[in-house]
Amino acid sequence: MRKQVLWAFLCGLLLPLVLAAVGGREASPPTVPEGESEGITISLEDRLWDAQTRIMVLTPSGNVRQMRLSEYLAGVVLAEMPTDFEDEALKAQAVVARTYTCKRMEHYKHGAAAVCMDSGCCQGFWDEEDYVNSGGSQEALDRIRSAVTSTDGLVLYYGGELIDATYFSCSGGFTEDAAAVWGQDVPYLQSVESPGEENAPRYVSTVRYTPENFCLVTGCGGEGNPSGWFGQVRYTDGGGVESMKICGKTYTGTQLRSALNLRSTLFSIRVESGMIVIETKGFGHRVGMSQYGAQAMALEGSAFEQILKHYYTGTVLRNQGGA
Repeated sequence: MRKQVLWAFLCGLLLPLVLAAVGGREASPPTVPEGESEGITISLEDRLWDAQTRIMVLTPSGNVRQMRLSEYLAGVVLAEMPTDFEDEALKAQAVVARTYTCKRMEHYKHGAAAVCMDSGCCQGFWDEEDYVNSGGSQEALDRIRSAVTSTDGLVLYYGGELIDATYFSCSGGFTEDAAAVWGQDVPYLQSVESPGEENAPRYVSTVRYTPENFCLVTGCGGEGNPSGWFGQVRYTDGGGVESMKICGKTYTGTQLRSALNLRSTLFSIRVESGMIVIETKGFGHRVGMSQYGAQAMALEGSAFEQILKHYYTGTVLRNQGGA
């Protein structure tokens, strides 16, 4: 009799606990990311939007590779920004890279692939394993991963649409309007001040041409003393060369940058000891976010949100994951 009473008591105590536990598992089954097997333990990182999102990427070999967006973004930040930059600058780069990528995912650029790994076309990419094998530190890799995960899903919008999140190395003091470079005004890609870039390794550069080679690459057909070849110069709001007259012919700044292989359109030309000397400030098209400018702002205490707001006029941050 005592055994029956004890058994009934234990059943009454334990059965509700067992049912509650079973009911909890059935009511909230674990979410298994695409491509994973049921029964595994899902990490917190796997639950992030970037990790659940897949992207098709064109590799240098011509193959299309599917990968998690989180993996792709870490590889982009590794390739595009120095790993010793401040955390807030790295976060800004992660948001910009994610925004650029999501914009490309709306309209694939390379057939079956949304983006490629060529920095001259889309964005650079450095595989994490290759980075470590090339001497990169695990500490730096962890910082890059943290910049991606801590900004998970965050992208930039303007007027209800993802922006074209262009970026470059350094501006030389001011960024450039999109209209000055690509001929079309973009309200969120306007010229803004970008101080503190002087430590950038390519902040100032100088190239020299003989008069003969200068004429060859520009097609200007100059004769006589080259000091008399150069006429009126017009400048953009960002300080770059909008147009320049050479031997009576008008060239745009972008034309001269391409022909003379200059690092930016922020340049000046002088004749010195019979040579044509061109001094350039900044590196890149100078539209959007300056990476060394972002680093300078981070060193001054700016958060990544402030950096993005500065370089992309009037944009707002949104979370693609809905959080």
